[in-house]
Amino acid sequence: MAQLKAISPFSSASFALQGPCAEKMLRHEKMGWMPKVSSFREFGSRTRCDVAKFPNAPVIRAVLSSDTETEVSETKKGRGLRGKLDKVVLAYSGGLDTSVIVPWLRENYGCDVVCFTADVGQGIRELEGLEQKAKASGASQGKYLLGTSMARPVIAKAMVDVAKEVGADAVSHGCTGKGNDQVRFELTFFALNPKLNVVAPWREWDITGREDAIEYAKKHNVPVPVTKKSIYSRDRNLWHLSHEGDILEDPANEPKRDMYMMSVDPEDAPNEPEYVEIGIESGLPVSVNGNKLSPASLLAELNEIGGKHGIGRIDMVENRLVGMKSRGVYETPGGTILFTAARELESLTLDRETIQVKDSLALKYAELVYAGRWFDPLRESMDAFMQKITETTTGSVTLKLYKGSVTVTSRKSPYSLYRQDISSFESGQIYDQADAAGFIRLYGLPVRVRAMLEQGI
Repeated sequence: MAQLKAISPFSSASFALQGPCAEKMLRHEKMGWMPKVSSFREFGSRTRCDVAKFPNAPVIRAVLSSDTETEVSETKKGRGLRGKLDKVVLAYSGGLDTSVIVPWLRENYGCDVVCFTADVGQGIRELEGLEQKAKASGASQGKYLLGTSMARPVIAKAMVDVAKEVGADAVSHGCTGKGNDQVRFELTFFALNPKLNVVAPWREWDITGREDAIEYAKKHNVPVPVTKKSIYSRDRNLWHLSHEGDILEDPANEPKRDMYMMSVDPEDAPNEPEYVEIGIESGLPVSVNGNKLSPASLLAELNEIGGKHGIGRIDMVENRLVGMKSRGVYETPGGTILFTAARELESLTLDRETIQVKDSLALKYAELVYAGRWFDPLRESMDAFMQKITETTTGSVTLKLYKGSVTVTSRKSPYSLYRQDISSFESGQIYDQADAAGFIRLYGLPVRVRAMLEQGI
């Protein structure tokens, strides 16, 4: 996340925290963007505790806080190759890395593995079949399916809560030792439960790359969704879709057209532009074309609209926390539209100094979240500042979408600081153009004094 652009500021963040609206849209539980996971009861029918049953393995019954009975299959007790843990909650995506981690954890730590899958808006098709994959990998439980639109910090927070519910003594993730996500997961674990053990297989095992992982999966009869011919590393949530690996590891290579999944190629987008109106209240987007929507529904709608017009593609080289550069391609159609709309409305409602301070803090805010410090008092304090200064950022912005571009065509706000009677080139009663002479003489006095010194006047 090396730059403040309309998309993901530092890149491979699973959720783009950027610019004027993101720090508010992802701020509070009450907005529906950050779920509470204190008990399984509050997720109703969307929470499932499925069980993988193994031959000759004793089965115990546990009653969770939702009063829903769940069966948990135990592994054979004994020390693994690297030690002994009782139960590990794994952030499970069903992808290559986490699929091979399940048998690896059982083999190396002799533990039960609770596969935890969070619905962060990646789409039901990506979630289908994960229970079966987890069971085939040797997991104790299938998944806890949660409704959320954030990624790593929220997933990690939910994992901590799940670990408490199922009595796990450790948590695990599939992040590599070269990436940023390991930091985001583990700082959240540290902040919320420093007693939990953290197992990071990529920092321990002998698997050196994705091809090795594929071979390991075949050896352990684990179904994986990639082949040696197609080994992109993708991460999808409601905010964006990231692509890394494969031919993208060489920054000289152009991405293949068939790699993209959320957006059409701008060249293939409709030949007619589409206009979309975004309604905003106190800095938060609330409607699309006059239709009030929840935050998640609103973003999903804009993802559909923006993707159809090829909006929100970015190809960038970032500077990772661990010191190396990496290249990623991101699709953020809805986020790009929201960023543009919020920014344009703020141009009406905020004064120059406030915008400057807000922009400087937005960069720091993005750095904090990129570095995994979501549960940091500084980030929470900055939220309060952002909430205050955007109280009057209310109105609507109309944007024109056309073949990958987003252009503003209209801005309206009852709190607009723009006055046509002042800004007009026509004469007005409020602003006397002659007043500018005195201002310029005072404002330019330091420049004039320095010139006089240099010229001996």
